[in-house]
Amino acid sequence: MEKRISLRKDADFQRVYKRNQAFYNRDFTVLVKNNGQKHPRFGFSISKKIGKANVRNSLKRKLRDIIRINYGSINAVDVVIIPKKHTIDFTYDDLKKSLGHVLSKAFKKKMIFYVK
Repeated sequence: MEKRISLRKDADFQRVYKRNQAFYNRDFTVLVKNNGQKHPRFGFSISKKIGKANVRNSLKRKLRDIIRINYGSINAVDVVIIPKKHTIDFTYDDLKKSLGHVLSKAFKKKMIFYVK
């Protein structure tokens, strides 16, 4: 994922945590806040409860790839994606479907990568 579409600083994450709109499904929590820029930015918050570092990094790589391929259809907002513990067992397609579902709820439009 490009650096310009990543939330990188703790202050950016804290801003999204404090003033956000939250959207949920059984697999993800997505926090959304307008960022005043021309492009969306994404961050991932994966708890140590999910597993060891290699498991968390693998999940983060899959999620980043899904966002990288499809981020053009998302508004200019900051998005923090928080996966639940059971998502480590998901295949790439299951992650894509579930993340697409919660993002379609967040942006009130059917996302490109949402698969029925």
